[in-house]
Amino acid sequence: MIVKILAKKAFNLDLTTKKVEYRLKINKLKSSMKKVLEVCLSPDLGGLELYMKNITKYLNSNAVINKKSKLKNVFENEKINYFELSRYNFLKLAKIIDKEKIDIIHLHWTKDLPVVVFAKLLSKRKPKIVQTRHMHMTRFKSDFYHKFLYKNIDMMIAVTNLVKEQLEKFIPKDIRPKIETSYIGANTPKLLSNEEKNSLKKSFNITDEFIVCIVGRIEEAKGQHIVLEAVESLRKSGIKIKTLVVGHYMDENYFNNLKNSYPNDIFTGFVSNPTDLMQISDCVVLATKKETFGLVLIEAMKCGVCVLGSNSGGPLEIIDDEKTGLLFESMNSDRLCEKLSLIIENEELKETLALNGKIKANEFFDSKKQLEEIKELLNKDF
Repeated sequence: MIVKILAKKAFNLDLTTKKVEYRLKINKLKSSMKKVLEVCLSPDLGGLELYMKNITKYLNSNAVINKKSKLKNVFENEKINYFELSRYNFLKLAKIIDKEKIDIIHLHWTKDLPVVVFAKLLSKRKPKIVQTRHMHMTRFKSDFYHKFLYKNIDMMIAVTNLVKEQLEKFIPKDIRPKIETSYIGANTPKLLSNEEKNSLKKSFNITDEFIVCIVGRIEEAKGQHIVLEAVESLRKSGIKIKTLVVGHYMDENYFNNLKNSYPNDIFTGFVSNPTDLMQISDCVVLATKKETFGLVLIEAMKCGVCVLGSNSGGPLEIIDDEKTGLLFESMNSDRLCEKLSLIIENEELKETLALNGKIKANEFFDSKKQLEEIKELLNKDF
């Protein structure tokens, strides 16, 4: 009996010791995590801004956004901590850095570089600066102003290998920060039931037409006119087809011209659930003249929808032509028309491309994997 009691006490003591050790490990891990402040003072609401929001949420960190930012409602709805700042208020940003004991400022909008650099220099903590570069770089940064900015950056994260090559080419070696590549991932979407798809189609008066979807801000550089021209050409040849144009306009004249010129197509305006509309489409097209990455393609691929992209910039690193999607000559509606004809005439090809695309997106472009990669990069010594 005594032996049993002693054995039980020894077991409980061992269990308590393990719990204490586990808590110590967790506390040590937490204390080793660097405190990150996400910064994006862009007033817009697009892929770049939402990516910053996703990282802020994943890291459970604070963010600084523009007072006029369209992100404000998103942050409040998702209960994410944030500070508001006017566009050039580096003094207030410096105070936030010191008050919140920030180790790293992670910025996303290139126009925020001067504000962040000045805030760093004015702060007492002198945090490290990491920039995720979402856009192409096309000019040498060898003048005094850019040298001053880039020598104060500690690391840059390129969203594609092409962007990394551009950074290495255009930033002089003596001021060039460490450069890493990390693709942007997409969340796994909620897949709609057939009943939900039919209901959604009905709301847009879609029956048995072949639906070509394009998602993004409506402006000439995004190439909505290229898609609409290609679809109109196919429609004139007798094919039942419609374009589903999803997104808010940035250029009102361009938007009005499109609506007036293509009355048979559907313009949804801004929607909070673009992946739902992708799922009622036969394909999703990215027609931007020179897209840096192309998150829309990843989202569509994860939905199991066939994708087509222009043969420049980011789509070249996402689509394996004729394997996981189709590439067409940038800003050429005739070439897009030819590629659309292939999947209209060959349902099996369309389904195969969609399946292969989904497999690739889940393996290489998953949001959780990419956010964890960013977390590891930010907590490395650099």
